Amino acid sequence: MEALALLNCFLHSFCVLFSLKCDSAIQMKSSRSKPRKVAIALEMHWGHKRHQETYAGCLNYANEAGWNCVITPNSERVLQPKKNERPFDGVLARASKSMAQTAGKLGLPIVNVWLNSPASQVPSVLPDFEESGRIAAKHLMSRGFKRFGYLGYHRDLDAKRQNEGFRSILESKGFNCTTHRFSRTSMEGNTIEWDNFRTGLLKWVETWSPPIGVLVSGDLYCRYLMEACHTIGLHVPQDIALIGTHNEPNICDSPSPTITSIDMGFEEIGYRAAGLLDRLMKGKREPTHTELIKPQKLVTRQSTDSFATEDPLVSNALRFMAENSNRPLSVQDIALAVGLNRRSLERRFNQYSAEGIAKQITRMRIERAKRLILETQGSLKSIAIECGFRNSDHLGKAFLRIENLTPSKYRKLNGHVR
Repeated sequence: MEALALLNCFLHSFCVLFSLKCDSAIQMKSSRSKPRKVAIALEMHWGHKRHQETYAGCLNYANEAGWNCVITPNSERVLQPKKNERPFDGVLARASKSMAQTAGKLGLPIVNVWLNSPASQVPSVLPDFEESGRIAAKHLMSRGFKRFGYLGYHRDLDAKRQNEGFRSILESKGFNCTTHRFSRTSMEGNTIEWDNFRTGLLKWVETWSPPIGVLVSGDLYCRYLMEACHTIGLHVPQDIALIGTHNEPNICDSPSPTITSIDMGFEEIGYRAAGLLDRLMKGKREPTHTELIKPQKLVTRQSTDSFATEDPLVSNALRFMAENSNRPLSVQDIALAVGLNRRSLERRFNQYSAEGIAKQITRMRIERAKRLILETQGSLKSIAIECGFRNSDHLGKAFLRIENLTPSKYRKLNGHVR
């Protein structure tokens, strides 16, 4: 009997213990299955494309991971505990120093996506502005430019690094670069500051000796620079080639001339930053480091549809080619338009470019086709005709020869700009 009683006692204890472990496992499973709540503090009210794309990238990752994302003000106040509970499981932000300090005190994982952040010890995923400068320099040099300029903000780290990358390539080839910087307060509506900005811009432009290729730290400032050039009789892209930054479609795509710009890839930055935050929320130790994301692509438009030359007749020929790249052109057509015979025009072209005029015609058509492939839903047949090719096969062969891939492959790899 005693043995039976002991056995019953043992079985009862085992069942109680088993039940407790099951309840604990269920609670842990329930806790793990609860969606993580993530704060996104990107100052979305500014309406900048880079903030919107960073948010989109983060949201793409959040949807895959099953997070609950909340857009919050960029302030440490939103991180304060409520009812002794942390309001969020993690934060992705343009991290200020005070926000980073508050997150650190709460043991709250935080990832920064702001290059100019003063919170230097916060894990960060950032755009590689230095590489964007190198990309711009190579593109302008490929257009034959030998004089260069840079326009950007005072003190901003993104402009500083972009200028450094730009200059590093130019100086390695023996070229110099003139630089003009301006204050953010110039853009804040103060009449005196705005007048000083415009006056400074005009004085800078007046020192140029065209042709010149210029990199600008923002697309909107390209428009201001175009106005200054127009004021003193300079033309884009014939005298000045411009490259903007951020590829803002509402600014770059209209009016004419449209603006070549560097797409910094902020959607990828948002996605990669969310991935880093996910690892931190799971308790994985990540070094306090900065991950740089290379620019997505250079989107070529009309503002760099030129080739640098100091020969006025060659310049006129290039202008005529750019304005008529939507129809079939022969070398003879261009020679007649600028008042030269064919042989004289070819000789002048060969002095400034090893490619020759026939190849330049094809290259201009391909650049136009690349824009239409990315910016429209048009068929390759319609794009071919609009760019002066006989048909899609003619376009395909020329495209493959110059770009080393087919038009359809180019569209698939790059997607649509808009």
